Amino acid sequence: MVAPGFAAPRRRSNLLQPQSDPFYSPPSGFEKLSPGTILRTRPIPGKLGILALFPQNVANAWQILYRTTDALGNAEATVTTIIEPHNPDPTKLLSYQVAEDSASQVCAPSYVLQTGSSVRGIVTKVEILLMDAALERGWYVNIPDYEGPMSSFTCGLQSGQATLDSIRAVLASTDITNVQAGARVALWGYSGGALASGWAAELQPTYAPELKIVGAALGGTPSDLNATINAVNKGPFVGLVPAGILGLSQQYPELNEFVQSQLLPKKKAAFNKASSQCLAQDALQFAFQDIFKYFSNPNILNEPIAVKVLNENKMGKYVPKIPLFMYHAIHDEVVPFAPAQALVKKYCAKGSNIEFVKDELSEHVILAVTGAADAMLWLTDRMNGKPAKKGCSERTVLTSALDPGALPVFGKLIFDDLADLLGKPIGPVSIA
Repeated sequence: MVAPGFAAPRRRSNLLQPQSDPFYSPPSGFEKLSPGTILRTRPIPGKLGILALFPQNVANAWQILYRTTDALGNAEATVTTIIEPHNPDPTKLLSYQVAEDSASQVCAPSYVLQTGSSVRGIVTKVEILLMDAALERGWYVNIPDYEGPMSSFTCGLQSGQATLDSIRAVLASTDITNVQAGARVALWGYSGGALASGWAAELQPTYAPELKIVGAALGGTPSDLNATINAVNKGPFVGLVPAGILGLSQQYPELNEFVQSQLLPKKKAAFNKASSQCLAQDALQFAFQDIFKYFSNPNILNEPIAVKVLNENKMGKYVPKIPLFMYHAIHDEVVPFAPAQALVKKYCAKGSNIEFVKDELSEHVILAVTGAADAMLWLTDRMNGKPAKKGCSERTVLTSALDPGALPVFGKLIFDDLADLLGKPIGPVSIA
């Protein structure tokens, strides 16, 4: 009971935010170690879950601090989260890259996937339900903080390299997680998560050629940042733009200096607030605004430094050697379809193996859900050793949810997710 005239104290979480948690700080001399080296490990300090009411009943979960490399070639350390289901198969590992879509470290999945992190990063929290589909198959799931310690949202090299190094770290963690060093590895990501997964697929042949990745599922892939910026400006998702610009600025000092010099003084604080917020908060703050009105020069993205950085972070410079399953809404209002189609054609012309599904009815957010069943079917085949089709194929569907074979999987995903939310042990049913 609270005395009259006094507010009830808010319950505080003991979960430290990344910037104040010493676990995230690398030991001295780590720069000399190889990318993917494990620097520190611990069981997750909180519980996994969407909110406190819905903790996930998994067997174990750990965090690993590991050495990686940023876009400028500098050594850095970031964290990945590994989830072990009940009745696990230690020979299968899915690296799931979430759509963090934020320039703030407080939105990193290692933090927001835990129940004590309040409602920050709610989009990432909901993606737990897609991870559950993999966990229900007995697969371990790896979720890297691929944006790194500077939260470099939209930075391709940073995202791809940190994803690949997280896989190296997990495969070296057998004595802790029981994941086998020779486990089959697959990648999956949607929207911002597809950016990280796609860059990882592009960079793998040169940056991590020893990794045997069986394939990657990429949905709503933002291959051309400039196209996405122009598509979302003045719309409900324009909050992605300041987060993306600040995310790149946190990786490229010369871009940061230029952007800050171009912001109108009376709007500077409001724009920079995106560096301390997650996707939902950015969406609410900036909805339906013209983001270029924050700058003294409305053509800021046509200036040389902006063009240079945007071009460096445009997908298609490298060719994935692993098979890809790509799916995209034809009428996607956030990540335009045309650049994704162009990327597929570019990959295919250089010898990639791709199955590309084009969805007529879905829009960006809806396809994240309706396209999941097809992605899971494709990933399951790769994990089970079934070879992907050679060459490239494209098909158009009315809706991915009704694609042949997808409907029963989609139904099971919904059933399993509801059961998981209610506390069912997550993992395949034991036959012992």
